[in-house]
Amino acid sequence: MLKVGLTGGIASGKSVVGEMFVKLGAHLILADTIAHELMQPGQAVYEKVVRHFGREILNSDGSVNRPKLAEIAFGHPGSAGRVQELNAVVHPAVVEHENQWMEGIGRRDPHGIAIVEAALILEAGVADRFDRLMVVTCSPEQRVQRFAGRLGVSEEAARVEVTRRMAAQLPDKEKIKAADFVIDNSGSLDRTAAQVHKVFAALQDAARASAR
Repeated sequence: MLKVGLTGGIASGKSVVGEMFVKLGAHLILADTIAHELMQPGQAVYEKVVRHFGREILNSDGSVNRPKLAEIAFGHPGSAGRVQELNAVVHPAVVEHENQWMEGIGRRDPHGIAIVEAALILEAGVADRFDRLMVVTCSPEQRVQRFAGRLGVSEEAARVEVTRRMAAQLPDKEKIKAADFVIDNSGSLDRTAAQVHKVFAALQDAARASAR
């Protein structure tokens, strides 16, 4: 079984690319979904996050208000955030969950391709868990437009938020240096899909070779 990391900056289109790989037969798990599940009331990570950042990050029903937590973690423009503190609390549990998931895929599908989609694979120093690393890129302006469309906010507001979050991530040029495959998602979906098909064929070859 081939372990693959799928990463890229905010609003680069990682999820779109990930779903394209799933349609071709790959297995996929999302780090953000894992983190969301682990921060539900009753979970150990939830308790740690609340102790660390205070009850002001909670909604009236006790659930974590993710926008409030993001505001504290990433900070305001011109002010320091606490994203490293948040990552130190959440990432170990997320990584453990991902590793268990990949082990399970390996048992069920020894010749399969298991993809972990996560924004901070390189920043967290966990790229060596994977046999291959893929990076999705797009232009800075496309990030803003896509983020604005996804959240239903103005492009001005989206630009502020994208800039704030990108400050906590490595620039694309650094991610690309570490990547085995780069998927340029700045064009049409058909163009992106063509790249995904090409990369998937290479991943299949690698998975077969590793199983010999």
